[in-house]
Amino acid sequence: MSETNYEQYLVRRPIYEAFGGTKNRQSPTMTIMSNKQVPGCNYYMEPGWIYGIPDPNPSLHEHVHDFDEIVMHIGGDYRQPQVLGGTVEFYVGGQPIVFNTSTTFYIPKGTPHGPVIWRDFQFPHLQMAIMCGTGSAGEAWESSGIHDTKHTLPKKTKDFDYEQYAVRSPLRETEGDFSAGRTSPSLTYLSNAQVPGVKYYIEYGWMYGMPVFSGERKGVPKMVHDNFDEIILHLGGDPENPEDLGADVEFYIGGQPFTFDTTSAVYIPCGLKHGPLRTTQFRKPHIVMGIMCGIGTVQEYLDSL
Repeated sequence: MSETNYEQYLVRRPIYEAFGGTKNRQSPTMTIMSNKQVPGCNYYMEPGWIYGIPDPNPSLHEHVHDFDEIVMHIGGDYRQPQVLGGTVEFYVGGQPIVFNTSTTFYIPKGTPHGPVIWRDFQFPHLQMAIMCGTGSAGEAWESSGIHDTKHTLPKKTKDFDYEQYAVRSPLRETEGDFSAGRTSPSLTYLSNAQVPGVKYYIEYGWMYGMPVFSGERKGVPKMVHDNFDEIILHLGGDPENPEDLGADVEFYIGGQPFTFDTTSAVYIPCGLKHGPLRTTQFRKPHIVMGIMCGIGTVQEYLDSL
């Protein structure tokens, strides 16, 4: 019986297939998880750096998906991770929501959303879309109406406060495993505690030096989750060279060792052992993000370890 090559779960470099033709931002954006890259994962993730006020503004208009979507706006300065670096107006269900902090939106399927309008800009930051239940750019976007130009802003028609889908400030609920080199505790930017009913748990932190762990730990240990999938992202923090992670990382998947130094993603299906995870060399600040798919609380995550 042949051994499994777990390289199939590691996306070492993005592909570029969505949202070309916009100035002052990465265009096309970086697709770092899709069925093209990891067949059968059924997630589509594409971050892109914002370098200034996008032109045209808005470049994305009101649209609707047949899938749940998570939209993240992430500040690009590790020293003040909750500051976005711009002011954005995002329409959800026709309701304008204005924010200038790192903010996550959970958009249930069938919910109209857009346009996204930048009102001002201070420094580079990331916008990332995560489509849940499809791994295809075409399936996610083509029939959504996202590029159909609208000449008027949408109107709210339901007596519902869509603000409840926005997470403007993180929870810091996990233990602070790091004494230096990394945001600690991590920033929880989506959970059931923040958006009731959500079955995704997202936390991330900036790595801004060689990590120093509290106590005796030397890295993220080996673990397995039997009841949910996990996606681990390493996102380079240099908007001028976004594919460069800024570090050398060693990660074990199914007991098989891998090393990488680029913006990357790892899909971990439930039941697959993974870890340890170690930074072996540090050069530039970058983001490490964990996305737990199918749970909504930190306790469910801790119970799985």
